[in-house]
Amino acid sequence: MKSRIFRGAVLASAIAFINCGDDPVTSPFPPTGDISSSSIEVPAESSSSEGAPAESSSSEIAPASSSDAAPASSETAPSSSSDIQPSSSDVASSSSAVQLSSSSENAPESSSAKVESSSSEKKVESSSSAEAPKGIFLASGKEEEKDQLKVVYKTNTGWDNKGILAYPEQLSSDQKHGVVVWGPGGGTEPGAYEGMIRRLASHGFVVIALSVSPGDATQATKAIDWLENKNKDSNDPFYQKLELTKVGCSGHSMGGLESEQAAIKDKRVFTAFLNNSGDKNGGVIKNFPKEKTAAVLYGEVGMEKPNAIKDYETAKDIKSCLIEMTGGPKNNSEGGYGHGSGSWDGMAATIAWMRWQLGGETERKADFVGTSGKYIDGNIIGKQGKWKTQCKNF
Repeated sequence: MKSRIFRGAVLASAIAFINCGDDPVTSPFPPTGDISSSSIEVPAESSSSEGAPAESSSSEIAPASSSDAAPASSETAPSSSSDIQPSSSDVASSSSAVQLSSSSENAPESSSAKVESSSSEKKVESSSSAEAPKGIFLASGKEEEKDQLKVVYKTNTGWDNKGILAYPEQLSSDQKHGVVVWGPGGGTEPGAYEGMIRRLASHGFVVIALSVSPGDATQATKAIDWLENKNKDSNDPFYQKLELTKVGCSGHSMGGLESEQAAIKDKRVFTAFLNNSGDKNGGVIKNFPKEKTAAVLYGEVGMEKPNAIKDYETAKDIKSCLIEMTGGPKNNSEGGYGHGSGSWDGMAATIAWMRWQLGGETERKADFVGTSGKYIDGNIIGKQGKWKTQCKNF
């Protein structure tokens, strides 16, 4: 009798063990011309000490430490004491280890299913139902003064085969990438801004640099259309990977005006960051839709200064910031931060702005808005001088 009871207990235990083998629940991973819409002329630019980036470089290049050098550009360097010269280069090393991540916390792995069994039933409960991260992909490294990820850098591309396309070497599999359109200054090749283009891409953005900036939004709109076609093409690496309902536009001088007009005329553009730019004819930021944002950066002695200030002053109800670079080197032709400052020595401000406005890093608001903060009254990290910023309507 005892022997039969013992054998029955062993058999019941074996059956119960087999029935507990459920798999755990797992989670799915203004018009063509110069800085203003009318009369200011931009002088020709001579080569800087480090030279312009080579436009004929390989179609895929990892970031190099010299890529941020201030370039030879027809819009920024001096030919006489009254001409304009970009400030010293902003060199960031990309040799340090880089970690690819997202702007939000990585999706947690769901724990194994909890199993409760009884003689009549077994219940399976998942401890979580984690979803893939939402929002825009950003590099986990947050220092805007440095390149963060290796990038692909392609020349002679875009809708007209004359632009530049840059993006992270490894695209996200579960988040979309924010898009930034970059506009060059009048008469300047887009390759002159390789440092800025690479820096933006290394922080997780897909960057399309225009071949020219007429200042009327036509080129920016065509560039976004081109990316939209790639985003819809199932055979394209960018298929369904681009966030094109909230695009950022930025640029230098005339490129800033192209960005400004794109934000006014193209519903896909959410924010514009003007580097050493501003509309001379009374300011046009006032024409932004109320839900959009803008920033205007100028050098303390830059020829764009009055235009930048005028633009900001007319933006009565627009969420906007006016950013000045002060205390620049006195040994250049301008005697301080001038017309070539924002796209080189001041590029970190553009990166921080796009991570805030497109990437959703709301903590960066304190860097721009208030009475004291990184870009309000802080030092220009890695350079000399300080930021001086005022904002409204945020």
